[in-house]
Amino acid sequence: MNQNQKKLWFKAKDYGWGWYPVTWQGWVITLVYILFLSYIFTVSDSDSHSVSDTLISVSIPFILGSSLLILICYKKGEKPSWRWGKDS
Repeated sequence: MNQNQKKLWFKAKDYGWGWYPVTWQGWVITLVYILFLSYIFTVSDSDSHSVSDTLISVSIPFILGSSLLILICYKKGEKPSWRWGKDS
C-alpha cells in the first residue's frame, strides 16, 4: 500500500517542518500527549521542592513522550520535509 492509499492521521505543515492532526485518531493522540505532559508536570511539581527538581523530574518523561509522538506522526503521517508553502 503506498502513501496515497493509506489513511493519514497527520498532514505535513505547509510552512516549516512538522505535522498537524487531520483525523480523529490524530486528534486523540495529540490530546493524550497534552494530558500526559500536564499530568507529569502536575505530579512532579507537587512532589518537588525547587524548580530544578521539577525540571529534572519532567525532562525524561517529556523526551520519551515527545519521541513517541514524533514516531507516531512519522508512521501515520506524510513524509516530513522543510516546506515553504503549498507549492513546495
